[in-house]
Amino acid sequence: MADQETFPCQICREQKRKDDLVPATLIQTSIVDVITKEFPAWSPEGYICHTDLNRFRIDYIRDLLKKEIHEYASLEETLKHGVIEESHLPENINVKFDKELTFGEHLSDKIAGFAGSWTFIAVFTGILFLWVVLNTFILLSRPFDPYPFILLNLFLSALAAIQAPVIIMSQNRQMMRDRLNAERDYKVNVHTEFEIHQLHKKIDHLLISQGQRLLEIQNIQAELMEDLPGKTL
Repeated sequence: MADQETFPCQICREQKRKDDLVPATLIQTSIVDVITKEFPAWSPEGYICHTDLNRFRIDYIRDLLKKEIHEYASLEETLKHGVIEESHLPENINVKFDKELTFGEHLSDKIAGFAGSWTFIAVFTGILFLWVVLNTFILLSRPFDPYPFILLNLFLSALAAIQAPVIIMSQNRQMMRDRLNAERDYKVNVHTEFEIHQLHKKIDHLLISQGQRLLEIQNIQAELMEDLPGKTL
């Protein structure tokens, strides 16, 4: 009459047949952790009935689902924080660079910009043409700069001597601006690569943990399905 032998369930304390009980040694560790939180006196040498075991299985699945929802919410919050928060990005160095320029540096940039335009070429060509016409055809008796236009050559040499260092100063500042922009782009690229790497790690961790939990849930569901025929009988 071994089938009629009864044993106590550690949870409900009721005497039940061995067919209605599960040995504590056969229960998954994750389920045991849930049981011990509610019943610290749990012993691996005893038994637990199917009803109580299924209750703890369902509680464990609910805890897994809550953790899953929490992790998704945490990941979503991280993504929102990364989109909204912009303090980590380097400031616009062009604005700061322009604010620190002196009046002379602003003036040299304006001169360099004008000297490299078609407007300057047109104006300069017009002045040269007018100079030659005045000293060749109009002021025939007393030209102020007769041919070969020595005074004009002096003005052109002085203009070239002044214009060259002004343009060089402007180019040097542009090179400095380009270098600062390159450094900023490098920092942004490094930061972006780091953020993408961190995001990949979080997603990989989430997928791995989700897969493990899904397997645990499937195992528990299979065990619950195995208990259903016994209940229907």
